[in-house]
Amino acid sequence: MIYLDHAATTKVRPETRAAMAPLLDDSFGNPSGIHGVSRRAKNALEEAREKAAAILGAAHPLEIVFTGGGTEADNLAVVGSALAEGGRRSVVTTAVEHDAVLQSAAFVEMLGCRVARVGVDPDGAIDVAEIVACVDSDTAVVSVMTANNETGVVFPIKEVAAAVHEESPSALMHTDAVQAFITEPITVDTTGCDMISLAGHKFGGPQGVGLLYVPREIKLEPVVHGGGQELGRRSGTHNVASIVGMVAAMDKTASERDDLHNRIESVRDQFEATLRAAIPDLEITGESGERLVQHSHFRIPGVAAETLLIRLDQDGLAAAAGSACSSGAIEVSHVLDAMGMAEVAAAECVRISFGWSSESDDGLVAARQIATTVGSLR
Repeated sequence: MIYLDHAATTKVRPETRAAMAPLLDDSFGNPSGIHGVSRRAKNALEEAREKAAAILGAAHPLEIVFTGGGTEADNLAVVGSALAEGGRRSVVTTAVEHDAVLQSAAFVEMLGCRVARVGVDPDGAIDVAEIVACVDSDTAVVSVMTANNETGVVFPIKEVAAAVHEESPSALMHTDAVQAFITEPITVDTTGCDMISLAGHKFGGPQGVGLLYVPREIKLEPVVHGGGQELGRRSGTHNVASIVGMVAAMDKTASERDDLHNRIESVRDQFEATLRAAIPDLEITGESGERLVQHSHFRIPGVAAETLLIRLDQDGLAAAAGSACSSGAIEVSHVLDAMGMAEVAAAECVRISFGWSSESDDGLVAARQIATTVGSLR
């Protein structure tokens, strides 16, 4: 099997497994306890928090809130900001965000908050001025992803953050950097954001764990209630082993990011060049703008994505059509709809995504296999 669905989830890194092992054996305790086993777990937890803070350039370790994944981190950022201190303040976001953001916005809208959803152009790009035009003194949070999880289109997040802060200093800027972290330099400084969401399984960590960077002075209404862990911002017994594993993956990702960026870009470019040579009417989404190097989102006219993906899976190639987070069935993407793509065309779009474990010839082999399969389907 050639696995080319890293945007959905990645293989766990060896460093992740090694870091997690002690927390599954001798140091398995609940970090809220006081005895030795719990203290070992607590120490491992706080060491991971310090390391994550350093990687993201946070001013203090307690600006890292560990969550049950990127979805929960997005929920905490959007819902927590809009409803902070009993308020019902407005939210600004884009029409192509991950459902974790869009559904959070819909939830607070149901509770009486005003929500503005800014569109994109046919290439999936945003207009900073359109976002800023929706910001006012009542805006609690502006949530714009660093890069789109389906198309790979990169947004000028630091420019957006600066413009939002200038327009309304009280508005918080949040970015879902889940897809971007593996190949893009994601820190407090490079994004200019007040809050950053990450998910461990996108860069070689375990599934079911993530984090939200948020300064201690920012007040958030919790979305998970209980024992008051994480300074009351996220209750629940810590998944210490997964947290430690995620941070080990963060550390490895940050240390090899430049090399990985260059290597994966070469693999992706070879994939697209080979596929285009074989299929001249290939349409690559967002090709004229900046894209994540690990993403290749394309359309092959006349070939249904679902049919193609099933055939590819039978032949040993794992790929996807859009986000893997909504359901097992292939549905028309809200991202492509927002880009103005016709439903028939959207149903012909496929996403190939590379990752840290991709081999140098994966792109070439995959392109040849896709071309052969498309030839038989046509």
